[in-house]
This record gives sequence, structure tokens and C-alpha cells, in this order.
Amino acid sequence: MYVRRLLTSALGTVSLALGLLGAGTATATPAAADPCGFYETGSDAYCNHCTSDGSHVVIKVEVALAPDYERCVGPGRTWLGSADRIQGAHYAGRTC
Repeated sequence: MYVRRLLTSALGTVSLALGLLGAGTATATPAAADPCGFYETGSDAYCNHCTSDGSHVVIKVEVALAPDYERCVGPGRTWLGSADRIQGAHYAGRTC
């Protein structure tokens, strides 16, 4: 099930990583992979369908001041629109 991820959790991860670097860590850590489900960056909203079977699923996209809609997404990251406009997305319970 897709759940809305809070920006504060991402900021906490970045703060932790920066804190570790400031503490004298000599090696850099690889960039974190995109989280599964709905997530936002500073300006964009995405859905990352994490699957190993290649399935396509229907998600319901929640839009601010406009009708919500359903969309078929395949494996990996799908851009949904501006983070100012898209409020969330979740699995609609069926494949497509």
C-alpha cells in the first residue's frame, strides 16, 4: 500500500548523514534509493512502484483543488506532477 512520506523524515535522514560527515567519517555513503510508494522532493511528487515481478498497478492520485484520478504505473519511479498540486497517491487494489 502506498503511503504518504513526510518531508521531515527525509530531512532527518539528511541531517543524520551530514552529522556523520561532520564527525570525521572518512568515507562517503552512496545516495539513498528512491523510497517505495508516494514521496515528494522539494518541487515534485513521485510514485515509486517497487516490484520484482514487473507488474503494473493502478494508483489513486489525490490532487489539491481538482478531482482525484487513477493512473496505471509500471515498475520504478513515475513523476506525478508538482508537489504543490499532488497531495498523495496510494495503491487502488488492482493491476492494469
